Amino acid sequence: MNKMSDKKRYLITAALPYANGPLHIGHLAGAYLSADIFARHLRLLGKEVAFICGSDEHGAAITMRAKKEGTTPQAIIDTNHGIIKDSFEKLGVSFDIYDRTSSKLHHKTASDFFTTLHEKGAFEEETSEQYYDEENNQFLADRYIVGTCPKCDHEEAYGDQCENCGSTLSPLELKNPTSKLSGNTPILKTTKHWYLPLNKEEGWLKDWIVDGKGRSEAWKKNVLGQAKSWLDSGLQPRAITRDIDWGIPVPLEGAEGKVLYVWFDAPIGYISATKKWAEENNKNWEDYWKSDDSSLIHFLGKDNIVFHSIIFPSMLKLHGDYILPTNVPANEFMNLEGQKLSTSRNWAVWVHEYLEDLPNYQDELRHTIIKYMPETKDSEFTWASYKEVVDADLVGNFANFINRVVVLTNKYFDGKVPDFVANAQVKDSKGENSTAGAELKVLEVKLKTLSEYISTYNFRSAQQTLLEISTIGNQFLQTNEPWKVFKKDKEAVKPVMNIALQIISALSVVCRPFIPFASDKMRTLLNLKAIEDNGEWKDLLDILAEGKPIIENEHQIGKPIHLFKRIPEEVINSQIEKLKNNQPKTINYEPVKKAIDFEDFMKIDLRVGTIIEAVKVKKSKKLLELKVALGFEERTIVSGIAEFYKPEDIIGQQVVVVVNLAPKKLRGVMSQGMVLMAENEEGKLDFVHPSHDFGNGFIVK
Repeated sequence: MNKMSDKKRYLITAALPYANGPLHIGHLAGAYLSADIFARHLRLLGKEVAFICGSDEHGAAITMRAKKEGTTPQAIIDTNHGIIKDSFEKLGVSFDIYDRTSSKLHHKTASDFFTTLHEKGAFEEETSEQYYDEENNQFLADRYIVGTCPKCDHEEAYGDQCENCGSTLSPLELKNPTSKLSGNTPILKTTKHWYLPLNKEEGWLKDWIVDGKGRSEAWKKNVLGQAKSWLDSGLQPRAITRDIDWGIPVPLEGAEGKVLYVWFDAPIGYISATKKWAEENNKNWEDYWKSDDSSLIHFLGKDNIVFHSIIFPSMLKLHGDYILPTNVPANEFMNLEGQKLSTSRNWAVWVHEYLEDLPNYQDELRHTIIKYMPETKDSEFTWASYKEVVDADLVGNFANFINRVVVLTNKYFDGKVPDFVANAQVKDSKGENSTAGAELKVLEVKLKTLSEYISTYNFRSAQQTLLEISTIGNQFLQTNEPWKVFKKDKEAVKPVMNIALQIISALSVVCRPFIPFASDKMRTLLNLKAIEDNGEWKDLLDILAEGKPIIENEHQIGKPIHLFKRIPEEVINSQIEKLKNNQPKTINYEPVKKAIDFEDFMKIDLRVGTIIEAVKVKKSKKLLELKVALGFEERTIVSGIAEFYKPEDIIGQQVVVVVNLAPKKLRGVMSQGMVLMAENEEGKLDFVHPSHDFGNGFIVK
């Protein structure tokens, strides 16, 4: 069970991103880049692939955001669906379709799915108590309730999950529950819902998940561990309907005002999206969902493991005519600069903003995220590591090798590929004697290893193998030293440059799942046919297996280009600064002074006055000499505000003056009071004054 299932066709899904906000790098690391690598690789092997995704557009969080922003749920999902879809396209994620669950086709598909299960008696009806907001006259969805987590005492846990400890909860488990709509303590009120009795599915789920019966592939330990934990705790019936006004209406009489729970509705989005794609491409969608010749693979983050390993498979099996997932290769979480990614705190690298700030650095982001992909445990992205990885891997290794080969080929052979001779003598990457044919065999073995890693969901190892190929190429050039040999023996350089060109020709194909934009540039650079994702990797292996060269003799290549460039330090600094600026500033307040009696306060005489004259005090940068009209008299007051105000700008300003402060001479000017000022954390001063025009001389109490 350690090898990828060899099926006629592959249905690949990536978890539907929630349209409550845009994408961040944690989403890419969790599901989408690994799914894209896998799908691209299969296409290059000549497999029939449907790569399916779309926006998850129902759920309480969307209605909450709409209320908070004074807009509609439809406006929220339309905006975010557009941002998410555009981000995926610009980053080169190669979905065959990116759909949305607000579509009519999806509503019908989900309704029909529910109806089929209901008619088969798959659900249980249950009347229970649910939290209700009396002020807003509505039942509260899980995300409308916050309280203290019963497991870690985090005070802002939601009714369905604690984001601090990751525990799955029910609203009734929360301590001190509060309605997010009104801020009030909700009451319990009776309501009827339909439940999926997962407890009845435990037997076959344990056989299938824990014992692997009926599965053709091994699952990752983190996936098995989480699924087994749920099974060991005992599955419970799970509500599939809820009282909310945003979602797919429950298609039953007596269910007015209720919609399908988003966890039930969302994965059916894979099916509805496949239907739409199949219709648009003259395919039969059922071949992908209902045929034993198809392999269904779900890519997702660890927060979706339970839904795709237990709940959705239960739905499919109960329906009766769907295949079960072959694999659920979920990743863990990616952290950012030493902290957990947080959308609420805006501690994130948003993909659409990255693409705006660095529009020509798509591959660089892809490569870095893959390098630190959290395949088996949580990982971390830092801007310093981003620069380090790009500069070392892509510039110093990969692009450096390609550039050297192209430069030397143009210099020595006018850009034409020298003849391949299988038994021509060369040195291998370690400096040992070898032949051109033997070096092609080394390349073939590396390409097979790379393919095997991708096929078994080891994407970081696959990326490392890709870099090992370019490293071998660099070492091959170094041990053969064509720049030295050419002066003495031009013929001896020909097999060296031919093998180097064979390597970069192969790289132009096999780098495509990882850095597709570089792949396109390389094909143009080598003057080779554009890749159509239709078996090119398989063709490559077939050619090498026959001992033949990949790129033909005398083929004309192009001139050198910069495939990648080093990341400027200022780019990194600006991104770090942007991240910091997104955070709320911590204010260091001055400590409160020692308490005084009321009688002491009453000794201070505060009056309203108007500044009628203002000049700078001679030989002072900080002091202004003010003449303040107090109604009953005019006074001269010296104030240290010259760094913040020009004299002409404050004439006519009403201020509050301490009029019974003992006079004091400052820089030769007798000051007869003090103007009250407010000072912020940065030391900037501003006048304290009445919000409306007051007569001069009135007392401030």
